[in-house]
Amino acid sequence: MLQRICRFTHLPLIAMLLVASCGGNPDPAPKKGAGQPAVRVNPENMPQPLPGSIPDKAPPPVVAESAIVVDIGSGRVLYAKNADLQRPVASTQKIMTALCVLEGGDIDKKVKIEASDGNCEPTKLYLKPGETYSRRELLKVLMVKSANDVGRALARDVAGSQENFSAMMNAQAAALGMRQSRFQNPHGLPDANQFSTARDMAIAARQAYRSPLLRSFMSTREMVFTYNNGKTLKLENTNRILKTVPYCNGMKTGTTNAAGRCLICTGELNNRAVIVVVLKSNTPNVWKDSENLLRWALEREA
Repeated sequence: MLQRICRFTHLPLIAMLLVASCGGNPDPAPKKGAGQPAVRVNPENMPQPLPGSIPDKAPPPVVAESAIVVDIGSGRVLYAKNADLQRPVASTQKIMTALCVLEGGDIDKKVKIEASDGNCEPTKLYLKPGETYSRRELLKVLMVKSANDVGRALARDVAGSQENFSAMMNAQAAALGMRQSRFQNPHGLPDANQFSTARDMAIAARQAYRSPLLRSFMSTREMVFTYNNGKTLKLENTNRILKTVPYCNGMKTGTTNAAGRCLICTGELNNRAVIVVVLKSNTPNVWKDSENLLRWALEREA
């Protein structure tokens, strides 16, 4: 099973750029071994290098306890606040879940729902045992509406069990250079041994941005999901920035009591593309912080 889980190729520059751009030295590389695979990347999906200069004006004040802004093309850090502080990141870690689902291959494989998939709260699609949906359908719902039972169904189908899938997530994280992260489940509900950082989640987001499929899902403002019995359900993306900033093109929200309000968003304007990660904010300010940082990074002279 572990051989199937760990089918990756190496991507060494992502973490190095995100560390070096802050002017610091990278941490010692993790020891290589059976638990340290690398990530397979299709070079055809790689974005072209984009400018990575820091804006002339000062960054806006940020209420969130941790935040980072990263230029997607160069990997340069444009802004950071407590970016290496380990903390729960709630459903933003579904970005890692999505990367692992893609690594599992056969995106159109049918997934048969089991009763155990519903053993989670609070956001669910209430799928019924015996129903079947493609991985593609479920992954899109996961990115748009963040349904936790969908995350569990995908994890079980891809890796055989929730435990195997968490091992897959941690292998993926290690390969990407996410040195301060540990994942225990596919949905981000609280676990004492589960955490990440703003910098690490920017690394995951940068990798997800390389996938045209994930970008199309995460930029979807609304969709209609059709259950096996023909019933339909209209779903709106939980990322409000998609509606308030015209050049915002996706990513993922997250909320738990432990993590606070979290948001990872991306945007592209005037041949620049950036990732904004905001962790441990509150209801009004998660949107303000994210929008202000996105506009600060991108709305400037060429």
